[in-house]
Amino acid sequence: MVEECVFCKIVKKEITSDFLYEDEAVIAFLDQHPVAHGHALVVPRKHFKTILDVPSSLLGHMMGVVKKIALKQIKELKAEGFNVRINNFKPAGQLVMHSHIHVIPRFKNDNLKDDNLKDGLGAPYKEGEIDSIVKSLEVKD
Repeated sequence: MVEECVFCKIVKKEITSDFLYEDEAVIAFLDQHPVAHGHALVVPRKHFKTILDVPSSLLGHMMGVVKKIALKQIKELKAEGFNVRINNFKPAGQLVMHSHIHVIPRFKNDNLKDDNLKDGLGAPYKEGEIDSIVKSLEVKD
């Protein structure tokens, strides 16, 4: 763990977050600056800077969690598709230097284009909206 890393602090529950999934290796939670409502992040508990540092077996496990969340986005949020995005290093758009995978629900006519799928561009959640989204996207094995 890296002391100043925001995702490491979320893993240690020093910072509260809206968890959708957790196991011994991975956590998933709603992005605090969503591109679309239901935008989730899948994060390894152990600190790795980019996917180049993540062991292949763990990366495979993370993708399994991505799949579970995407299925929930389609079923519960009625998403018509989804993006899986991994930004590696600052020039590629990585804002937090702790490897993570974005799972972004997509809807027809949402006006999102690949070049504007960046954190903070979506509409913020309304009061009480996060709770219902967490409840609908929470993954239980």
